[in-house]
Amino acid sequence: MTVTRETVLDALGEVALPDGGSLVSRDLVRALAVEGGHVRFVIEAETPEAAQALGAARDRAEAIVRALPGVQEAKVLLTAHSPAAKPAPSGGVRIGRHPDAGPSRPSGVDRILAVGSGKGGVGKSTVAANLAVALARQGRRVGLLDADIYGPSLPRMMGVNRRPASPDGKTILPLTAHGVTLMSIGFLLPEEEAVIWRGPMLMGALQQLLTQVAWGELDILIVDMPPGTGDIQLTLCQRTQLTGAIVVSTPQDVALLDARKALTAFRTLKTPVLGLIENMSSYICPKCGHEAHLFGEGGVEREAERLGLPFLGALPLSLEVRVSGDAGRPVAAGEGPMADAYLGIATHLVAGGMA
Repeated sequence: MTVTRETVLDALGEVALPDGGSLVSRDLVRALAVEGGHVRFVIEAETPEAAQALGAARDRAEAIVRALPGVQEAKVLLTAHSPAAKPAPSGGVRIGRHPDAGPSRPSGVDRILAVGSGKGGVGKSTVAANLAVALARQGRRVGLLDADIYGPSLPRMMGVNRRPASPDGKTILPLTAHGVTLMSIGFLLPEEEAVIWRGPMLMGALQQLLTQVAWGELDILIVDMPPGTGDIQLTLCQRTQLTGAIVVSTPQDVALLDARKALTAFRTLKTPVLGLIENMSSYICPKCGHEAHLFGEGGVEREAERLGLPFLGALPLSLEVRVSGDAGRPVAAGEGPMADAYLGIATHLVAGGMA
C-alpha cells in the first residue's frame, strides 16, 4: 500500500496536544515530505517552552506514522520559533512575526471580500484596486488590503508611496487614496526590496496587516490575494471571517484551468464564492473600432454558468487601464467606458448585498 500526505495528515490529526487540539488543527506540522515509504516532517511550536511540552506528542506522532501501512521510516523533528522578537524601532512596527492562534476579524469591518485568482498575470490586482475605488464612489466605506506579500503592487497602482505611522509600535495607521483606506507591506519596504520569508512569517505578516491596522469603520474590506492556493489563502480563509471571494480570470483556457483550482480551494476552505469576473475579455481598436478576442471569448461566463455562480461582468483589455494604473490613478476614479464597467460591477455587488 502506498502512503500519501493525506493519510499522514489524517493520522497526525489524532495526536492530541496537552492544551487542546491536535497537531493538525493547531497547524504545527511543517515540511511534510512523503517519498515512497519514507516520511519526514517538522513539529514547529510557538516558543521553546511550548516545544518542551510537546515531547510526548512528538513521540506519539512518530509512532503513529511509523505504524501506517506502507511506511518504512518516519523521522520527526521538534523545533520552535525564535524565543523573543526584537523590539520595534521607535515609531515603527515589526512586520513578519509568527501568527497568533485562532480566527480574527478587524474591529469595525462589516464585510471582508477576497479577490483571488489561480494564476498570476490576469489583472487581479488591477480589478481589486479599481473595484475598491468604484465602491467608494458608490458611497461605501472601503478598505483595500494588499495581501500579495511577495509582490505588492497596490502602492504603485493607488499612487501612494508614504510610510504609515505607528505611534506605539503596535498599531498601524493606514493611508488613504481615491476615497479608499489602504494598507500594503509595500508601504513598509523599499520598492525594489524582496521579501524572502517562509510560510509562518507570511502568515504572521498577513494577520498583523489585518488586525494591527486601525481600519476604522468600514462597510467592506477588499483583500487583494496573491496568485495560487498557498499559505496566504489558507490563513485568510481559516483565520478570518470572510464574507466571500471573487475569482478573476481571463477567458483563455490556460487561465481557466488555474481559476478552477482557486474555486476548488475556496470551496474546500468553506469560503463562499460570490461570483466570477472576466478580465481582458476583448480588445477594441481605438482607431478603427474593431473588436478582437485575443484570449478567447466568453470562457469565464460559461464557467460561471456551468458552476451555477454569478457572472459579475466582463472587462475589456484597455491601454487606458494600464496607463492609469502605472500613473497611480485607477481608471475607476475617472470617467469613460472603463470607469463605467467597474461601476457596473460595484453596483451589482451593492445591489446583491455583497458590498
